[in-house]
Amino acid sequence: MSTRIRIRLRMSARPIDEPHRASSQLELLFDLVFVVAVAAATAQLAHRIADGHAWTGLAGFLQVFFAIWWAWMNFTWFASSYDTDDVAYRLLTMVQMAGVLVLAAGVPATATGDYRAVAAGYLVMRIGLVAQWLRAGLEDPARRRTAFRYAGGITVLQIGWLGWLVLGETGVLSPGTRTACFLALAAAELAVPHWAERPGATTWHPHHIAERYGLFTIILLGESVLAAITGVRGVLQAAEISAAFGTIAVSGLVLLFALWWLYFLEPAGDGLRDRRAGSYLWGYGHFGIFAALAALGASLEVAVEDTGHHLPASPLLIGYAVAASVGVFLVLLWLVHVPIVTRTVLRPGAVLTCATVVFLLPLAAPWTGVAVVVAGIAAACALLVAFTITLELSHAAGLSCLHWHRDRDDPRRTGGMP
Repeated sequence: MSTRIRIRLRMSARPIDEPHRASSQLELLFDLVFVVAVAAATAQLAHRIADGHAWTGLAGFLQVFFAIWWAWMNFTWFASSYDTDDVAYRLLTMVQMAGVLVLAAGVPATATGDYRAVAAGYLVMRIGLVAQWLRAGLEDPARRRTAFRYAGGITVLQIGWLGWLVLGETGVLSPGTRTACFLALAAAELAVPHWAERPGATTWHPHHIAERYGLFTIILLGESVLAAITGVRGVLQAAEISAAFGTIAVSGLVLLFALWWLYFLEPAGDGLRDRRAGSYLWGYGHFGIFAALAALGASLEVAVEDTGHHLPASPLLIGYAVAASVGVFLVLLWLVHVPIVTRTVLRPGAVLTCATVVFLLPLAAPWTGVAVVVAGIAAACALLVAFTITLELSHAAGLSCLHWHRDRDDPRRTGGMP
């Protein structure tokens, strides 16, 4: 897309089959801002795991990460349909970026139950998105009802979130009730797109969406690298480099390479193009995939730190923090592609076997240590990559051979009688 600023354009839906559709420079900047928010949430989770409070830390992490993921996803699908890249569009998008930064600044306070800054940042993001949808409704008559439904649904739920915050801060809601209300509001958020698109579907671009999700996956893998480096820095400062440290450092890198490879094996763009109805399960299922990758970064940071310091968290807990992140990623990666592709590249038997091995390995952590567990998890994922690639090459070779035989036996190609 050209970097020339467009002063004023009519916001109309972009074509579903627009050729060579790629992420814009503004979308890349938008993703970069989210790096800060994800890093804050990951660091918070790492501290909780290291202190031995993984379960309570995970609950808070998932709540914050839902706000991050949902705001990112809402803008991504909107932009896929209505990216005009003019001044108004850019300014409203930058308003949403500002909200992300406010949210990120408030993440540390959530450890004590203070969600005011996170809620304020989320409010700013939603105001920007509602304005975008209102503009789309005014300037795209064909999908006016859909756009206004989005704007109305988001606005009503934002009022609900503010009520949740006020009632929680004033003590009207107990901790259990507050969590239940959060889950109810989150479920309502997930229902808005399905309800809003009943009058007419938006024209999101399948390959553009697949690329956007792939870019966010890379960002989360980068966060894992950053988190691991944080742990390495702490060990180096303590001058306690050991064989376990080297094992985790190498194994963590191999693990991230393997997960990257596995994610991009599936042809998501073509699948979304051919089965648009499966986009809900594919898109929503990525919450678990993205959260697992972010949690893996936090877990690797703690695993590295454990080699140089004595942490309150047990080896079993740290091992399962890594294993659960990887196992959830593997299973969901296969599941989210089932609705959109005829034949998944990832074989269910191989994925479930690998996930089972990953979940069992931490049981040995009290005797072998965390480093051996992480190395085993990395090896299992690397073997899954090798197995999947080998099967795909065999499948491709078989199809090529079949096509060759068909062409050879076709009289129209050999000059024989039809």
